[in-house]
Amino acid sequence: MSGRASRAPGRSLTLPQARRIALAAQGFGRPRPATVGMRQVQRVIDQVAQFQIDSINIVARAHYFPLFARLGPYEPGLLDRCYAKAPRRLFEYWGHAASLIDVRLEPALRTRMAAAQARRWPAVDAVRAAHPGLAERIVAELAERGPLRANDIEHAEDRRRDHWGWNWSEVKHVLEWLLSTGVVSSAGRTPSFERLYALRSDVLPAAVLAEETPDPVEANLQLTRRALSALGVADTRAVADYFRLRVDTTKRSLQTLVAAGEAERVTVPGWRDGWLATTAARPRRVHGQALISPFDSLVYERQRLETLFGLRYRIEIYTPAARREFGYYVYLFLCDEAIAARVDLKADRAAGVLRVLASWLEPGADAGDTAARLAGELRTLASWQALGDVAVEPRGDLHEHLARALS
Repeated sequence: MSGRASRAPGRSLTLPQARRIALAAQGFGRPRPATVGMRQVQRVIDQVAQFQIDSINIVARAHYFPLFARLGPYEPGLLDRCYAKAPRRLFEYWGHAASLIDVRLEPALRTRMAAAQARRWPAVDAVRAAHPGLAERIVAELAERGPLRANDIEHAEDRRRDHWGWNWSEVKHVLEWLLSTGVVSSAGRTPSFERLYALRSDVLPAAVLAEETPDPVEANLQLTRRALSALGVADTRAVADYFRLRVDTTKRSLQTLVAAGEAERVTVPGWRDGWLATTAARPRRVHGQALISPFDSLVYERQRLETLFGLRYRIEIYTPAARREFGYYVYLFLCDEAIAARVDLKADRAAGVLRVLASWLEPGADAGDTAARLAGELRTLASWQALGDVAVEPRGDLHEHLARALS
């Protein structure tokens, strides 16, 4: 494609049009199914491609929540089956971050695994120098014994205790290196969220293992194509951010997609450049509501979120409590085509209560309507989490309306 063609502005989209395209591409706006089975789960996998993993468990772990947001209550075991039982539909690797990723993308991610192999790993290099053959012994144990936790592999060492949260054993360091380089994979998680390591050949479907490894240019093109499909419409930075690709190579891939008729250039207010997947749905309206977790793929790239929805959204987990603006673990409340509220939620399992620690109304949203719809969604969430009640604490400018709606 010539430089002039690559700079052609294409069609113009208004922010409401771009917002509706983005929501539809992420699986919002469809009626929730009466029952959720593997077919519905697979549809969401096809749409979003990955579910980000996070260790914090305030209401539900991050990778379980996107399906609830799009489908409503479902059996979490369905998602567990997708990545922990054969034939796997998802595998655990580095996508946007640590994620459960559509297993069909594994060949395209082998370039990332090769880059990890070539990169220096000072901590791992030190362990391997001190214990020659340890990596090979770990691989042999996995081959003989099957999926194992890091603690299941015996190895004598003096453990450091001076780094809170990252006091990894030497075996853990080596296992994480082997996972990043693609030698081993994850066969699932224990109830306490410990990773079960296994040989790659024992995790991935045979058909995926048999696929040829694409060259780096083709791998980037495949990931870019999938990212744009999941986003519907986005600027180059957001497309690259979806799988943490380089911006320059992503732009070249997007130009290739335009030349192939799979994407087109668009102008969207607030973006320097814009790209539209040609297969993206372009609904006239989007109806429905959902609670969006901080790690949902809808909100990966915060600048895109701010442009499309007009709100600044940041995670305040590591902000001292006295300096938090909205709360510790804040969910956005999507109401049709707008973000109407934010709620800081916590599951108090001992008391059987979903606690709304703070609730905030977004500018322009109607307090009464938002509170009524949010109350219904919170009741649904509480039921899904086997919590018997919803309790609203007096923090935020929506709490009085929400408490009345719930009562």
